[in-house]
Amino acid sequence: MSIKGQVILITGGARGIGAETAKALAAKGARLILTDLDQAALDETAGVIGSDRCLALVADVCDLPSMEAAVAAGIARFGRLDAAVANAGIASYGSVMNTDPAAFKRVIDINVLGVFHTARAALPALVESKGYFLVVSSLAAFAAAPGLGAYNASKAGAEHFANALRLEVKHQGVDVGCAHMSWIDTPLVRDAKKDLSTFSELIAKLPYPLSKTTSVDACVKAFVTGIDKRARHVYCPGWVRGVGLNRNVVNSAAGAKAVLRHVPELLPRMDAEVAALGRATSARNVANDASPAAAIEPKE
Repeated sequence: MSIKGQVILITGGARGIGAETAKALAAKGARLILTDLDQAALDETAGVIGSDRCLALVADVCDLPSMEAAVAAGIARFGRLDAAVANAGIASYGSVMNTDPAAFKRVIDINVLGVFHTARAALPALVESKGYFLVVSSLAAFAAAPGLGAYNASKAGAEHFANALRLEVKHQGVDVGCAHMSWIDTPLVRDAKKDLSTFSELIAKLPYPLSKTTSVDACVKAFVTGIDKRARHVYCPGWVRGVGLNRNVVNSAAGAKAVLRHVPELLPRMDAEVAALGRATSARNVANDASPAAAIEPKE
């Protein structure tokens, strides 16, 4: 099925990978339903795409009725739903012993429950259209990093949720994909680097190629191709596939040696930076949490 004419839902569509993927899909003739908590950024992205092919909705992936309302509004506007991308995600900082438990929970709520709510809201329409559902996981599902326990756990959970969902809906004509990316030059990664010097140090000290950062443009191309082909797996860059296939080696005692030697010095400094920062996540996430999703309203 050609992307042209498809109606595609993207959560976390206000900025970063979500926004740029939406623009690329719109350029190929798709119509977009974008959801996010950041209304200003959401409206800006929708304005670039154009109100004739984009419906922007403030909606919280942590709230199932909010996502159901967003899907209903999109179908009312465009008449159908052909694909959905569960892209919304955040990260928190700090060791398990010292991180803010509320921040840890918030990561799980958005990155795992948010995927479930998106799927639950979108699936009836996707079954009708024999559509495609893409779960955005991460390289972090394969390769753990100290100080990012919540993010690692959430992305591993998102991956296995996709595996289970695929088994459940294949006979109904719905294909399920899972995307795994390395460090991408997104607001999430840039915010973490700005907040914590130890975050940049951590990335630099990971064994090659796990230390590489990839452009948003390369990730968008992989996503668009994956949606077009209804791919089971989307990798960016391509070497991430090899890490996934060898995850047992990466997480073995031998595979962990390169990282373990830096933990005694790096992790306490990261915890100290987080404590001095006064928050265990980005300022952007804190602002979004302070402004819960409004009632579903089209932003044209």
